[in-house]
Amino acid sequence: MAPLKKIKLEILGLSSSQTQTGSFALVLGETEGNRRLPIIIGMFEAQAIAIEIEKIVPNRPMTHDLFKSFANNFHFHIEEIVISDLKEGVFFAKIVCTDGLKKIEVDARPSDAIAIGLRFDSPIYTYESILAEAGIVLTDQEDEEEHTASKPEPKAKVKKETSKKASGGEDYKHYSIEKLNDLLKDAIEKEDYERAAKIRDELGKRN
Repeated sequence: MAPLKKIKLEILGLSSSQTQTGSFALVLGETEGNRRLPIIIGMFEAQAIAIEIEKIVPNRPMTHDLFKSFANNFHFHIEEIVISDLKEGVFFAKIVCTDGLKKIEVDARPSDAIAIGLRFDSPIYTYESILAEAGIVLTDQEDEEEHTASKPEPKAKVKKETSKKASGGEDYKHYSIEKLNDLLKDAIEKEDYERAAKIRDELGKRN
């Protein structure tokens, strides 16, 4: 039996779900093509993915950070993440681990697998059969519009569709760098990672 063809994916965005309240849509895209694979994930997993993309260090380690510490202390590494199956609209994933001598596959939800994989800079893959079944193909025009719209932003910029009130609504442009650093520390202590990301973005503009 011929091995299944693997397709490398990258994280393109994370936005609040339009259909399920409290859920988020994680959009993955093939690196060598224009197909997109949206996966609905929970709020906790979305937060775990978002803070790692934004490189925010939480005040206390989250579950996925704890997994990384555990792995590092027992000297094994996450080699890759594979979105391995799709059954009745539900995605399944495998975390491929190695200690340098043997390799094992651990079953996981895609959201957990990706949150963990990000912490190890592990590549994300899926199979051609899954992309063929669940992938959304962008037309050339849509692809061009997407690239034009996202050009000023980093490739894996986190996008959340929240109201101004829900996200705090602060305009950080008028704060001093010292004040922004204080606000950032406060946001991290309160584990308000969305607010922390906005403050870090403003600090990034000043540097």
